[in-house]
Amino acid sequence: MRMTFRWRALAGIAALAVIVAACADDDPGAAVDEEPDLDADVTLSYWLWDSNQLPAYEQCAADFTAESGIEIDFELFGWDDYWSNLTTQFTAGRAPDVFTDHLAFYPEFVESEVLIPLDEFIERDGVDLDQYFPGLADLWRGQDGLQYGLPKDWDTIALIYDAGQLAEAGLSAEDISQATWNAEDGGSFEQVIARLTIDANGVRGDEDGFDADNVEVHGFGYSNPAEAAGQANWSGFARSIGFTHLADDNPWGVEYQFDDPALAATLNWWREMIEAGYAAPLEAVQGLGQATLFETGDIALTVDGSWMVGTYTGLDREVGFAPLPEGPEGRWSMFNGLADSITIDTDHPEEAWAWVRYLGSLDCQRIVGENAVVFPAIQEASDVAQQAYADLGVDVGAWNLYLEQETTFLFPVTDNYDRVNAEMAPAVEEILLGRADATDRLAQVQSAVDGIMGAG
Repeated sequence: MRMTFRWRALAGIAALAVIVAACADDDPGAAVDEEPDLDADVTLSYWLWDSNQLPAYEQCAADFTAESGIEIDFELFGWDDYWSNLTTQFTAGRAPDVFTDHLAFYPEFVESEVLIPLDEFIERDGVDLDQYFPGLADLWRGQDGLQYGLPKDWDTIALIYDAGQLAEAGLSAEDISQATWNAEDGGSFEQVIARLTIDANGVRGDEDGFDADNVEVHGFGYSNPAEAAGQANWSGFARSIGFTHLADDNPWGVEYQFDDPALAATLNWWREMIEAGYAAPLEAVQGLGQATLFETGDIALTVDGSWMVGTYTGLDREVGFAPLPEGPEGRWSMFNGLADSITIDTDHPEEAWAWVRYLGSLDCQRIVGENAVVFPAIQEASDVAQQAYADLGVDVGAWNLYLEQETTFLFPVTDNYDRVNAEMAPAVEEILLGRADATDRLAQVQSAVDGIMGAG
């Protein structure tokens, strides 16, 4: 597959060189110094996976088309189908002109040379990468030093709780927002989720006679944790007791640390909560999903990403948000951000760049902010989003706390992430199902990952 990618990449680069040369009109500096005319008859294909964000980007597209004449043809896929379809289309040479990119996948695309570097466009048009939140643009710079995406948003992780169930348990919002956690006794956070848990006889998890085998309401829910990043589940907990995914640089480190005792302790606690009946069974989370379990009242509190705020506030429940519990080494959240990338298969690189540049501009990101679906990558537009949430009566301060306190850490950006994830995902699942010892199983993962990354 990589050979196919690279052959097409070289062909596409050659084609792009011809286009740039044609635009130069015998002047070597013209391709960079002068923005060429755009073809108003072009229709660009644009892919994304989040249906919640589609209306905002359709509005951006309408404004872009009114200004440029270029039409945008949207294609929306579910998360899993999105990446499998994209890989298939790259192989066939029919990838979309532009697509929403993710840090877990783009290193492989860079290695396969199926993305067009944006550096000459950025330099020519004077796009200021410093307008984005610190570090976001750097995430999209490959090991070759070239830029492969313009940031569109950022996200952090927080707790979502059912305010009604909280009140019925005799708990306050402060009990959650000020919760502490450790891997030994779970801190006050474990006490909270135990109190929120109710068995079939109405006995709570912190009361005598609680039946862990017949639970009606689990105090704690989570997204599928069987993954290498643990982004919207275990990563913040593990970081709060000292775990970091990479021992060296991020992005582009090579030394994963899955055998760190802090990670084993975190996953052991997670398994203990499932066995105690306080946390939803892994099978239920993987089958129905945490949002469905929350909506039906089967879980009272969950952990999720800021991109899901609209989903939870749209449910027929009174919800509240709180930061992740504070561990011995602080209160931490993974910090991630999406970007838009141009594929080598595009026949219209200039028009595709114009669309990417607009997606990354304050004009479009303000529209996204006004729609209150995600936090845009530009500070001013992010402020618009927070005000839009406030106007809806939604307090999103929990998601911003980590930025204010400078307690964020990056999604691990490395080569071979798909292979790393293929080793880590089943191991986490086995640990949480009680089929493997965390320390031993993670040592096996570490050995395999060292081989993948060339570190052992």
